[in-house]
Amino acid sequence: MANMQMNQDRDRADETVTFRMIFTLGFVVVLAIALVGSLTGMPWRSWLPGAESCKSLFGSVQAAVYSFMSHTL
Repeated sequence: MANMQMNQDRDRADETVTFRMIFTLGFVVVLAIALVGSLTGMPWRSWLPGAESCKSLFGSVQAAVYSFMSHTL
């Protein structure tokens, strides 16, 4: 029974690491898109789902990444 509990804990830890890796990679990619769009004056918020209503750059990127992740996971 204790072995089963350890396996579940390890699975949860693996899921947490995987979630953080996907979030970090997605954040970097979406941030790059947002920075290029901001620097060129393009309406980048309309390109990213969930970023339309946010005012700050990082808030918009975070909302877009969470929207992206809800579709992938």
